Amino acid sequence: MTDEIITELVSRIHQELQDIPRVLARANEGWKRSLQSNDDLYLDAVALNLHGFYSGAERVFIRIAEIIDDNPPRGDSWHRLLLQQMMTEIPGIRPPVVSIDTGTKLDEYRRFRHIVRNVYTHNLDPVKVGKLVSDAPALFERLKAELMAFANFLEQVI
Repeated sequence: MTDEIITELVSRIHQELQDIPRVLARANEGWKRSLQSNDDLYLDAVALNLHGFYSGAERVFIRIAEIIDDNPPRGDSWHRLLLQQMMTEIPGIRPPVVSIDTGTKLDEYRRFRHIVRNVYTHNLDPVKVGKLVSDAPALFERLKAELMAFANFLEQVI
């Protein structure tokens, strides 16, 4: 692994951390419109943007697993295994990317994304969607702090 590859990974982390707030703002706006209009079609947009929130984090996790860990998970449950991998220190290689608490909260969004991909959106639970929308900003701030700390770790390595 070269310094250039690590620098590209750090740039990718920063880029995702810049893009995610827009996705969360759209989820929040869609949620507000859903409540104002009683039109559940807005829930589709909210679900798509919550999907995007987790997907942005997962894109970073995949690159870390490929580049730093040299061990991306495989198999049917690779999404869950990837998140667990990010919560785990790899001695001599890296610290945990995210804390267990942050990873546990992110897992709610991972499971929700699975629902969005595999269930008709008219079956979404508005209460669950609302909770995810309201919890997302604080979770993002924690994720951001932890990913920035990890990016700083990587920069010290090079």
